[in-house]
Amino acid sequence: MSELGREFHQPTLIQIMLAEILGTGFLLCGVVGSGIMGERLSQGNAGIALLANALATGALLPVIITMFAPISGAHFNPVVSLMQTLTGHLSKPRAMAYLFSQVIGALAGVALAHFIFEEPIVQLGQHVRHGIPQIVSEALATMGLLLLIRLAGKRFGAWMPALVGLYITSAYWFTSSTSFANPAVTLARGFTNTFSGIRLQDVPGFWIGQLGGLALALGIIKIFTEKQKTESNSN
Repeated sequence: MSELGREFHQPTLIQIMLAEILGTGFLLCGVVGSGIMGERLSQGNAGIALLANALATGALLPVIITMFAPISGAHFNPVVSLMQTLTGHLSKPRAMAYLFSQVIGALAGVALAHFIFEEPIVQLGQHVRHGIPQIVSEALATMGLLLLIRLAGKRFGAWMPALVGLYITSAYWFTSSTSFANPAVTLARGFTNTFSGIRLQDVPGFWIGQLGGLALALGIIKIFTEKQKTESNSN
């Protein structure tokens, strides 16, 4: 193992929290910043703006996952941390530290995007995103993301950063909600009135969908896990 590998072999809780703050901050800066840039340069063409937003986010994700995975596992998402807790891979106190760091990082990332694009730092989202189809869309997007992480993670670990980036890029387009799939991201996007924003009153509906996606993913994972255990016992 290299010197760098040994340095991060057993990261402290502070190092883990800092990695989650920085990674989630980069993610939100990328989401909001690319939305602002895409909207400005597309001259009102929402399709081009969304394409720019999706490509920038999908390209950024593999980079920040690769950067911070050796330290914190690169969750950057409360439902990922909750899945790890509910499957016994992360303690509850440590999960709370992850969630706190993700929210702080997400809010900081939005504020930084506003600053560098000379937007008002504090904003409230005004984009209407509500209704059952949007909630179901978030459940689908979140379920798919968690299944990818959990089912492909062990066998294709080296490919996971790229796979997550590809999944989110495509989910921007095949879901009506444009795949927030992340409670911290959703909350933080309630504090921007730029292209990627959402009304704060619509945030709880998205959270319901995301938690529903978590429940569905855990159910499917359990089915596959039980099947594997049964086959192993029969052999």
